[in-house]
Amino acid sequence: MDDLSPAPQAVELTRESIQAGAVIQIASANGLRVLTDAERAASIAETLAARPKRSDPSGDLWLFGYGSLIWNPAFHFTERRKGRIRGWHRRFCLWTPLGRGSPERPGLVLGLERGGACTGMAFCLASDQIACELDIVWRREMLSGAYKPRWVRVETADGPVDAVTFTIDPANPRYAGRLDEDEIVRVVASAVGRLGPCTDYLFKTADALAELGLTDRALNRLKRRVEERLAAQAS
Repeated sequence: MDDLSPAPQAVELTRESIQAGAVIQIASANGLRVLTDAERAASIAETLAARPKRSDPSGDLWLFGYGSLIWNPAFHFTERRKGRIRGWHRRFCLWTPLGRGSPERPGLVLGLERGGACTGMAFCLASDQIACELDIVWRREMLSGAYKPRWVRVETADGPVDAVTFTIDPANPRYAGRLDEDEIVRVVASAVGRLGPCTDYLFKTADALAELGLTDRALNRLKRRVEERLAAQAS
């Protein structure tokens, strides 16, 4: 018999939904191992303890976003700057069986891998809001511990800042490795999850970078190829 049960309701990733634990609940209900409150708190504490001594003397903290954080941060910040980090590049390298895909047809999201450079947005968190705002960020980005929080040096027009960002953990079982571009195009063009189509994630990230005047040729090429694939399927 065909499965006529309704499709799972889509979830909007907002500050409120993250704080309410919606993302954690969805992941847990689908068998994804998520960090406990204690593990999440320990990860934040470890990251703060590794803060470079040269960091902002005001006590404010910078966070570097290179994917959906650029166009949907969902946390409070006092300032943002366009920036570039070196030694890391943006790549679709993390399987997502829920957010932008399903267990049967997982999608892909971005992570930072070694080598090259990456443009994005640096956000400043006020010193008296760091605990609350990082908890929101960790509930979202460190849901299952697939990333490694890391301090990076961000070059901005107003001078360099030290910032926290999230690099891929190659030891995590959801790490996709270095997939070839054809495979990435196929996956992104077809995967849909509780947060929406994987195409939205790609298109919004590429468009946000373009609006900021930041260039990522590899991401733009992926967008063009996915658009061409979708157009061919529709014809």
